[in-house]
Amino acid sequence: MTETIHHLIEQYGLLAVFLGCVAEGESAAILGGFFAHQQVFVLWHTVLAAALGAFVGDTFFFILGRSFADHPYVVRLRRRPGFRRAFRLLNTHPDIFVLSNRYVYGMRLVGGVAAGLSNIAATRFIILNAMSSVIWAVLFSTVGYVFGLGAEHFVGQALMHHERLLVGLGIGLTVAVFAWLIARHVAKKERTRES
Repeated sequence: MTETIHHLIEQYGLLAVFLGCVAEGESAAILGGFFAHQQVFVLWHTVLAAALGAFVGDTFFFILGRSFADHPYVVRLRRRPGFRRAFRLLNTHPDIFVLSNRYVYGMRLVGGVAAGLSNIAATRFIILNAMSSVIWAVLFSTVGYVFGLGAEHFVGQALMHHERLLVGLGIGLTVAVFAWLIARHVAKKERTRES
């Protein structure tokens, strides 16, 4: 069973990092860095997959906002907590907003759509988004890699390779659940504030 999981991670892990980073991908980038430490991936491959995923995701949401402003999905996103604040920040400080939006958990999707609905030039958004994606991917993949160093030191080198992969998956799942709970709490506070 664990050999099958190990094989699946080796075969499709970077694709999973890419797809995870298209959405709200901090945990995917961290987990990719952890697996790079475990020598399942090469670290720069993880960084590249995370950066491309983050760039593609934000660009997709930008295009969604720019080209499909009246689509029911975009209209629903505009009603989400934090959208008005994101749109206001985007119009007052567009460069800072695009560079920093991905670091606020739960705001990447709303921020990308808000950028598409704003008057920021597409070329400007793409350049800033590319810079931010690379910095973000290096940061979170490195966090995962360093976490792998700490976990190996804490747990010891007695664990077999495939057992460390299962520990990494467990940690990744825990981080994802914890991040989801925080985002839910922040969204609830934002809804209360906007009411």
